[in-house]
Amino acid sequence: MPTHRTLAACLMRFFDTSELVVAQGFVSSTFDWRIGVLDRRALFSARYHMASRHWQIQRSDGPTRRKHGKVESVPLDAAPATAVDVAVRAAGLIGDGLYGVDVKEVDGRFLVIEVNDNPNIDAGYEDVVAGDALYQAVMQVFLDRLDNQSQRTGDP
Repeated sequence: MPTHRTLAACLMRFFDTSELVVAQGFVSSTFDWRIGVLDRRALFSARYHMASRHWQIQRSDGPTRRKHGKVESVPLDAAPATAVDVAVRAAGLIGDGLYGVDVKEVDGRFLVIEVNDNPNIDAGYEDVVAGDALYQAVMQVFLDRLDNQSQRTGDP
């Protein structure tokens, strides 16, 4: 546990380049739920397991050596409904774009860890359950948006 002096020194360095510092308490878990959200609807769910002998899903052992935890695609209806709901609500506070919301389950509670505005959707990982339907759903949202925009402006 860092001392008050250590924390104060770190904060001073951060405040050299930023007016705001956000701190988050550490919450231990073996995996995070990743809920993909697009257009205020859940798109996919996955378990992001922590890297071996590490507290994050990715462990860096130098600038070129990285180890990742397992990514386990899970059908949306098999993910905890509360995790999906809290993720959709958290993403909705930001907008209707594409987000990857990381949620931890601790003692029956679901905690939003972060909302990523540039989430991974990698072949063989997040798309294992939905397959091509995942990509079609993403493209359909953008096609609908383009259609709605052209109807408003009258452009073809």
